[in-house]
Amino acid sequence: MALQITTWVYVKDVTALTWFYNQMMNDTPTHTPRAVTHIKEASQTLGFTMNCDDLTGNLLKTLAASKPGGRLLELGTGTGLSTVWIAEGMDKTSTLWTVELEEKYSQVAQQVLGDDKRIKFFVEDGTSFLEHHQSERFDFIFADTWPGKYWSLEIALNMVKSGGFYIVDDMIEQPNWPEGHAEKAKALLETLKHRTDFISSKLNWSTGLIICTKLE
Repeated sequence: MALQITTWVYVKDVTALTWFYNQMMNDTPTHTPRAVTHIKEASQTLGFTMNCDDLTGNLLKTLAASKPGGRLLELGTGTGLSTVWIAEGMDKTSTLWTVELEEKYSQVAQQVLGDDKRIKFFVEDGTSFLEHHQSERFDFIFADTWPGKYWSLEIALNMVKSGGFYIVDDMIEQPNWPEGHAEKAKALLETLKHRTDFISSKLNWSTGLIICTKLE
């Protein structure tokens, strides 16, 4: 009888402790930028399904905050969800360039963030942008579209400053991936694994991320 009671108390304590730690380590963002709801609704209206999720957004905010006075680049504005999260982490002296091919998507982002003087919007093909601006250097590059991720990768990586971040998401297969995406994701993983000028970490979390830091 004593053994049964002891076992029951032990199981109860372990269950309570597990619940406590699960609550403490809940990775749902504690603060969501106000514009997120509007952008999600606008994205749904436009049929745009490639926005980052809130977990990735919160991580982008944290990484952006680590680069005070930094120059940041986002390839693939989309409707601006990740842009909002990045801007949330930037200080007053940081700047963000964000590039989107589709004007109708960029317009949603500009409606929300167009008054933010730290942000410059480019509506053009990402490959063309990279080719025309390859002499620029950035402390943070978030590649959320094929140019700079699957195309023109070498140019994008060369644009990262020493100590800077190169970040990609959507590396875990998603239902909305277009044809050929899976093969390109595997090739990118293999390429980054063998880079000697970057240290990389793969995160099997959210939609799957790779965070690379450029060495001296």
